[in-house]
Amino acid sequence: MSNMVASLLQTLNAHSSDVTSLSFGEKELVTCSGDKTVRLWNIDDFSETPCSPLLSHTYVVNCCVFDKTGTVFASCSTDGRLIIWDSKTGEQKAIFEHPSKCAIRVCRFSPNATIVASGGDDNALCLWDVAKKKLIRTLQGHDESAMALAFSPDNNYIVSGSGNGDIRTWDARFGHGRCLSFELDGHDLGVTCCEFSPSFGTAETHSVSAANLLLASGGKDDCIKIWHFMAEVGSPTVLLKLRDTLPGHTDSILTCCFSPDGTILASGSIDKTIRLWDPLKGEAMFSVEGHSRYVTCCAFSRDGQLLASGSNDKSIMVWKLTNTKMIMAGLKGYEEPASSKTPMSDTQSNTDILNWSVDDVCEWISSLGLEVYKDMFRAQAIDGVELLALNTNDLQSALGIAPLGHRNKILRCRSKLETHPVVSKLDKDVPDEYLCPITREIMADPVIASDGYTYDRSGIKAWMESGKNRSPMTNAVLAHGTLLPNRTLKMLIQRYQMMASQ
Repeated sequence: MSNMVASLLQTLNAHSSDVTSLSFGEKELVTCSGDKTVRLWNIDDFSETPCSPLLSHTYVVNCCVFDKTGTVFASCSTDGRLIIWDSKTGEQKAIFEHPSKCAIRVCRFSPNATIVASGGDDNALCLWDVAKKKLIRTLQGHDESAMALAFSPDNNYIVSGSGNGDIRTWDARFGHGRCLSFELDGHDLGVTCCEFSPSFGTAETHSVSAANLLLASGGKDDCIKIWHFMAEVGSPTVLLKLRDTLPGHTDSILTCCFSPDGTILASGSIDKTIRLWDPLKGEAMFSVEGHSRYVTCCAFSRDGQLLASGSNDKSIMVWKLTNTKMIMAGLKGYEEPASSKTPMSDTQSNTDILNWSVDDVCEWISSLGLEVYKDMFRAQAIDGVELLALNTNDLQSALGIAPLGHRNKILRCRSKLETHPVVSKLDKDVPDEYLCPITREIMADPVIASDGYTYDRSGIKAWMESGKNRSPMTNAVLAHGTLLPNRTLKMLIQRYQMMASQ
């Protein structure tokens, strides 16, 4: 697998806050964000589908995932709701809430798509019957929020990880509520993600008598761990044995996923990189860089040809994975292809646009999800000067763009380029402590709640006025509703914004 190379195919910039999760379906890519939206993209041209965006969540959307059919997906949010959607129509098929009504951090479908599981700030997992739209059981045992979970490929087990670093295994088949295995030192500072290999051992044969599987997990100790997962189905215990520890990332791991054939493991980190690994050999393959902030999520397409990544820089990057005869020895000195440069921002000044080359314009067109027209712009030598002069007739007659919606999108997005002359130099590097934990937006009026955490006043007030009496960060009951101004932080934010505007 050392012959695999990634090149940037597309960048999607519609979200206005951190991209928190993404998943490939049969024909769509679903993404979600701190901006409270869920968006759907056509895989063919990466344009948004007619039903996108979906606006039903009222707080940060933490996770989104397709089921095996690729036409139904789930999203979960800090607003305490898990929603199941039809990706074709945007119709809500079911809405679930934990009995505690806590924030939900993660959700996953069982491989047979009959159950959806969720983990939240009540330290519990809830299993829901998708067809009957009801709670099957609640699994208790974690001491902190459940941040990661995965179903085994045979549907028999669930593995979950929490904020205090433990990994637990549960029976997903016979209905037992007790924990089958408990690995306290999964990741010292907290488990952030876990996934089963879809092709290792009995994952290929779907044995009903025994499980011999491969599990990957990531955490705040900067390491990916590969576990050997062994059990007799129906047995009260499961053996989870550490097989490999994969160092390489220089900061906390936030996401990991296997390719459909199980030959590649991808991971994303606060260090802004995506790393690809050979999970069977326990070896690094190469590192991909493109995001300017944390890589929060990644997912392979169903054919394994594409890898999508999301980040706190508000962008989604779609990478084309290609086999090549060029041997990349550990990929040291790997150079990112020219096509993987980050596209122009939606907020460049007129002066910048006038200096755009034809390649810059083509890159911008691709970033709008209209890559199909890139060659037309190149053939007509449309540079920045010509871009500013285009009208709808030019787009139709000279460039052959027939759909009115596409012509309007180009002109509308060009208008944004013209009307936002100032770019914040620090816009993509906003310190996390300046963002409200609830809204994930820069705080205008930071206040300290009784849990000791700082929130934007409007965010925490709306949280409490909606009837929630527990901390958005710890899930403990808020002792009182008094909000104390955090004047020091407000001063730092104001200073930061002044520097950004200069």
